[in-house]
Amino acid sequence: MEDFLFESKVMWSQIDANQHLRHSAYADFCAQARMEMLDKYGFSVNELQKFRVGPVLFREELIYLREIKPGEQIVVKTALTKLNPDASKWSFQQILFNGKGNKSAIINVDGAWIDLDRRKLTGLPDELKLLFDALPKSSNFLQEGE
Repeated sequence: MEDFLFESKVMWSQIDANQHLRHSAYADFCAQARMEMLDKYGFSVNELQKFRVGPVLFREELIYLREIKPGEQIVVKTALTKLNPDASKWSFQQILFNGKGNKSAIINVDGAWIDLDRRKLTGLPDELKLLFDALPKSSNFLQEGE
């Protein structure tokens, strides 16, 4: 399966007092990368609204490896690492590379889908489950319940 890669340039507003990417900007890049990937695979904001579901995070772990400097072009690689049978809960791993192509951070997130009307966790409708199953998966992907 083809990797999903998101590319962006580090903006001045994302830099901290130490002249490198501020901690929260890593999470922002990864959130954008996840949403870009979902959009590419049929989970546009409009599609999610149609089914009245949205993603919610339970855990976001950032492991910093190397600094990223102002103006660098970064790449975020995103892959599904875990999925339960009804696709209601999931995990992603994202690897962020700096402008030189060096691994700079690993971000692990666990999340689920929320029913936007009832404000409760929910599984995905069958139509969306099929789309979600097509997302790029990590080499150590775990399908829970099997």
